[in-house]
Amino acid sequence: MFRKLCHALLFLGFLAFLLPEFHTVHAQSGGGSRKSASTSKKSGSSKKSSAKPTPDPSYTPTVFDGAPVIERGSVLVFDAVTGRTIYQRNADELRPPASTQKLLTALIVIESGNLDKPMVIQHSDTLAEPTKLYLKAGERYTRRQLLEALLVRSFNDVAVALARDNAGSIEAFAAKMNRRAAELGMRNSHFVNPNGLPAKGQLSTARDMAKLARAAYGNETIRSIVAMKTLAFRRANGKVSVFKNTNRVLRGWPYCNGMKTGYTMASGHCLISSARANGREVIAVVLGNNRQIWQDSCSLLNWGLRH
Repeated sequence: MFRKLCHALLFLGFLAFLLPEFHTVHAQSGGGSRKSASTSKKSGSSKKSSAKPTPDPSYTPTVFDGAPVIERGSVLVFDAVTGRTIYQRNADELRPPASTQKLLTALIVIESGNLDKPMVIQHSDTLAEPTKLYLKAGERYTRRQLLEALLVRSFNDVAVALARDNAGSIEAFAAKMNRRAAELGMRNSHFVNPNGLPAKGQLSTARDMAKLARAAYGNETIRSIVAMKTLAFRRANGKVSVFKNTNRVLRGWPYCNGMKTGYTMASGHCLISSARANGREVIAVVLGNNRQIWQDSCSLLNWGLRH
């Protein structure tokens, strides 16, 4: 009898392990992931997000006319291939985009080329706060290495280093950001720095960030980096640090294939996320959300893949 009971318990445990894998894009779901722990005291942000963890397969969002209702912030969901808008809410409302604008930083650096050429860190690169890789003056990294750290873990000092290396100064790089944004048709956006830290006049909209997101998604280098759930980063001294991607939807929902997070107290929770399934590819832009952003973004992607 005892042996049969043990076998039954093991079988139930096995089923419990498998059940999440049966969740498909045909069921409405939420998004999120476990709270990401810093691999070291230095690698974490000084401002911790309180967003709740885990994509919950049983989560059912409020719906209106068949679409998920996002109670806070600006939203735009669109087809990543055709650009067709699938769902929008307050899409033209001006908001600070936080670190989601690092997609523009990355796009400019990549389009400038020479990604495998080493660059030397300067003292001015090390001063950005609060989320830092803790670069040191004199260290040498390739642009590709720093792009991976930028998009996977969102380090602000890395954004400054890449911008200074690319344009000579933060101000010159911001001018390049605004020129590139104009080329992308981002008519209601203005950028002041490469990392999204709060700055007067640095604003965008969900519609404009969707235009950036589509361009970034179409860039093979960006798409491959933002899909990385973890990054093994080799420092200049040879030590390797392993970082989890800040995108909890990517880490917790199998159809998500990347994009970029953002958070400051001024902006609230921001997330540009993408998903691919059954021949469909969609991107959801959410700016100024709250702790529900992982659930909301996953639900929007899930719904967008079916419409």
